[in-house]
Amino acid sequence: MLAVRGPPAPHDSDEDFVQVRRSLKQAWEFLPGFLARLAIRRDSGPIETVEALCGFVATRAAFVAQKTLYGYVKTRMGTRYPAMFEDDVFIASIDIAKMHVFAACLSDLTVFAVSDALREEPDESRCRALAERCFDAGLAANADQARSVPAFSADEAKAAFAGRLALRDWRSDVGPALFNASPDALVHWAPIAPELKRDDTEIVRNSIRFAWRDVREQYHKRIDRPAVMADVARFERAVGAG
Repeated sequence: MLAVRGPPAPHDSDEDFVQVRRSLKQAWEFLPGFLARLAIRRDSGPIETVEALCGFVATRAAFVAQKTLYGYVKTRMGTRYPAMFEDDVFIASIDIAKMHVFAACLSDLTVFAVSDALREEPDESRCRALAERCFDAGLAANADQARSVPAFSADEAKAAFAGRLALRDWRSDVGPALFNASPDALVHWAPIAPELKRDDTEIVRNSIRFAWRDVREQYHKRIDRPAVMADVARFERAVGAG
């Protein structure tokens, strides 16, 4: 495992938010082109349909997963970061971490987005069905990546998400507290020595919390809740008619 200098102590402030975003941007620019990426297509149109909602969830989950994972690893490795991508064992470890962190990010953002989009009528079966649809769509969009990583199981990810949904109260508050799986996954799966992770835990958690803050801002600017709810109702009628 890696053993290089550690990051500075965390401070949850706007200044740190800017610094974290800058470091993540730099890490992304250093990423070698040959490393397979998750689907992170970006768009800026309104979220008015179920398809658009699921697309937002999948692409932003992939974006947050990769940028925070690579940002942490680059911080720990320093100037050795580019060279490590010549190491097949390291690349395999990154791919394993990437898929598990992505699944956790997908879980967090799905629960948040569905809870918010349907908050006016939080019917349990409707929310659960939409959440399952979005989560499955996110995994399907990255199926090739998942199949290339034997240490990751899409079926196990779906089972874990189903367990989370079974405990979800769709009438409870919607906010940052819903993003609890991804910080744990980032700390657990990043290919960094455990003794170093103990020193890094808080700043690593803060890095992904900052990233989610930006995603939530994007979401709130784009979401059209009545339109999404109407699209959900159309889908339910079509299924019922079928």
